[in-house]
Amino acid sequence: MSETRTVIVEREIPFPPEKLWRALTQPHLIEEWLMKNDFKPAVGHRFNLRGEWGGVLDCEVLAVEPNKTLSYRWDFAHDDPAYGLKSVVTFTLTATPAGTHLRMEQSGFRPDQKQAFGGAKAGWQQFFTNLEQLLAKDD
Repeated sequence: MSETRTVIVEREIPFPPEKLWRALTQPHLIEEWLMKNDFKPAVGHRFNLRGEWGGVLDCEVLAVEPNKTLSYRWDFAHDDPAYGLKSVVTFTLTATPAGTHLRMEQSGFRPDQKQAFGGAKAGWQQFFTNLEQLLAKDD
């Protein structure tokens, strides 16, 4: 088994876990901060995330613990293995006095997937910025 790399992004969000959970699990809200989708928060549910760049991610819900943990497979098939990706995205929400500590971990990047790894590092920062803007406007 080859070693894989993980992208971790953590943010303090000034909203309660319940509000954040809605943004992570309701398709119309997910579309606002992440991508178009047919998501359902049910273990075993297979869904797609459709990027504006034309790519489609094949996903499957692996774990759902309302207001605490959400995990799904995040696979991108590509002719070139350096761009193809089999990974797992896990969101962990922890209530804090000021709101919620949100931790996102995307694991499964092979060492030869430097571009995908770098793209995910930058991409998740932007997704989280979008998420925070959505939560603020939705208040």
